[in-house]
Amino acid sequence: MRLKGRIALVTGSGRGIGKGIAARFAREGALVGVNDIDPDRTDAAVREITVAGGQAFGLAVDVSDSAQVEAVFRTIIDSFGRLDVLVNNVGIIRDGFITKMTDEDWDRVIRVNLRSYFLCARAAAKIMIEQQYGRIINISSRAWLGNIGQANYSAAKGGVVSLTRSLALELARSGVTVNCVAPGIIETAMFRSMSEKAQNRHLSVQPMKRIGTAADVAYACLGFADEEASYITGQTLYVCGGKSLANYMG
Repeated sequence: MRLKGRIALVTGSGRGIGKGIAARFAREGALVGVNDIDPDRTDAAVREITVAGGQAFGLAVDVSDSAQVEAVFRTIIDSFGRLDVLVNNVGIIRDGFITKMTDEDWDRVIRVNLRSYFLCARAAAKIMIEQQYGRIINISSRAWLGNIGQANYSAAKGGVVSLTRSLALELARSGVTVNCVAPGIIETAMFRSMSEKAQNRHLSVQPMKRIGTAADVAYACLGFADEEASYITGQTLYVCGGKSLANYMG
């Protein structure tokens, strides 16, 4: 029960990695805010967590919208009086080679994958500075190192790493840590949406020869969320089975 009594918010936690993080935090004793833009996914994730014995509440809002973010954080404070952990996880892909990438493809990915992190971190920081305690964990991706056909996604995830480092410095004196988890290929709906050929190609260059799970990412997040991780800030932890180490050729 490493998070017993803590209030946490995980964005994009109606499915995939985010749901895995929310479920793990709940098992560790946190009361978890589950966020997804889809109310049905939000409600389903909350039910799953509560049936398993955890505590959760739903927040079906668009966290890339400033007004909705401000309302969500006011609701959390009005209801619980504090926020101890924020995990910025929400993300989408709109892949395409640069010459075929549309303005909308670029803008939408940057809005969801980077702007939302800024908006939520800003709202959380105001609360956490006041209470002189907090953990902000940003989900980036190994793709921030660069991927063909993902100029928008890689740029957004690179921005997440830089945002993490800057906020870590700004909030260091306030008892607030800011860290980043960068997953590699993880078994999610996003991965399963790839062709079988693409999935096999990713697996062929994976040093551990397996695909990661949401539980793998959740474990890394738990480490950063722990109260005892008070001297760790501004760091990026890869959860990628070694893929970030080199251009592994199998």
